[in-house]
Amino acid sequence: MNIAFVMLTYHSDEPAGIERSLASLAAGLRALGHRTLIIAASSSDSVPDPHVVRLTSVTFPRPVPYEEIPMLLADTEAIGREVRRILADHRMDVACWGDAVSGLGFLSPAGPGTRTALMVHFPRTDEAMRQSLANEPDAVVTVSQFMIEEAARAGIDSRAWHALPNALLTEGGAPDSARREELRRTGPVRVVARADPQKGVADLLRSLPPGLDRPVQVVLAKAGFELLPALQDRYLRECSELADALEDVEILPPLPWSEVQPFFAEAAVALVPSTGPESFSNVAAEALSVGTPVVGFRMGHLPVLVGAGGRAVEFSAKGDGDLPALRGPAVHIPSVARRMSALWSATTELLGDEAGYLEASRQAQLRTISHTPTHVAEEFLKIVGL
Repeated sequence: MNIAFVMLTYHSDEPAGIERSLASLAAGLRALGHRTLIIAASSSDSVPDPHVVRLTSVTFPRPVPYEEIPMLLADTEAIGREVRRILADHRMDVACWGDAVSGLGFLSPAGPGTRTALMVHFPRTDEAMRQSLANEPDAVVTVSQFMIEEAARAGIDSRAWHALPNALLTEGGAPDSARREELRRTGPVRVVARADPQKGVADLLRSLPPGLDRPVQVVLAKAGFELLPALQDRYLRECSELADALEDVEILPPLPWSEVQPFFAEAAVALVPSTGPESFSNVAAEALSVGTPVVGFRMGHLPVLVGAGGRAVEFSAKGDGDLPALRGPAVHIPSVARRMSALWSATTELLGDEAGYLEASRQAQLRTISHTPTHVAEEFLKIVGL
C-alpha cells in the first residue's frame, strides 16, 4: 500500500509530538513493506528527504506563528490542486491529514478512491476541526483514550474514534542493574522539552529545592512553529537566565530524535513538568523505554502511560477523578510554585527509596513494549481498513 501523511510543519528532528509521531508511524509502515510519503510546506531551511515532498503552493517561515497559518493557507484552490496531484502521481491509497489545519484536514484534498484519515494530536473544537469532521474521513485516529474522552467532554461525537499510541522511533538500551543503582544515587535529573511556557521548565527551575546534590540538565529546543512571535526565544532566554543563577543546572542544546533515549538512559529520573495535559508525551515514553522512572503531574494521558513506572503529583482536582493513579503518593496543591515543589518532593522521595526506585525502573520498561513502529503500524492499517 501507498500511504501519505500531510503535515505542513514537518521537518526531521523537529521537537514536536506530531512530527515525531508521523515519522515513527511511517518508519513502521515501511518496515512492513509499504511505501510512505510525507507532504509538507516548503521552507527556506528544509533538508532533502526521500520520504518527503514539499509543496510549491505554500511556504512556511520558520518558526511560523500559529496566527499566521490561516493567511498562508488562504489559496485553498491552489493548495488542494497540488496535494491532489501529488497523491495521484504517487498513487497513494491513503491520505492522512496530520491535523485539522496544518495537516489540511479542513480541506481534505483527496481524489476519488483515496481513503482518508484525520489525525487528532491535541484537543481542538474550532471551525477547522468541525470542517475536518464534516469532510467525513474514513477514520479518525488520535493518540490516547484521554483524547477521545476530552473530545466527548467538549461536545464532539468521538465514539467512533480510534486511539493509537505513538511509536518509539528507535530501540533504546536500558542500563544494567549496577549502573541503574549508581544513577539512582548520583545521576542527573533530566528534562527534554519544547521551548513553550506550558512545558513548565521555568517554573520547575524557580522551585528547585536546596541541597538536591545532583545535576539538573534540561534540553530545551525551538520548534518550527510557535503560539506567538518570538515566544520561544524569550522563553529560552528566561530559562537560561534561571539556570545560570542556579548551581549545577544547565540548559543543553537540542538533540536529534535518535539521541533522546540514550540521553534519558543515563538519567536518574525524567521529569515532565508540563502544566497542561499531555495528549500522549513522547518524552515520557522514551524515558520509560530505557528504564528511567518518570515523575510528572496526574493529568492528561501521562498517568496512563507511566503507570507504575514513576510517581505523580496532583495538579488539579477538577476532571482528574477518572484517571488511574500512579504508584506512590499524590498531594493536591493549589499554586504553580507549590505544584512544582511537590514535583521535586516526589522526585527526591523516589530517589531515596532504593526498593521503590528499582521497581519503578523495572515497571518503566514494561510500559512501552508494544510501542514498536511495526506494531503500531499494524494497528494503524487495521484502523484505516487495509
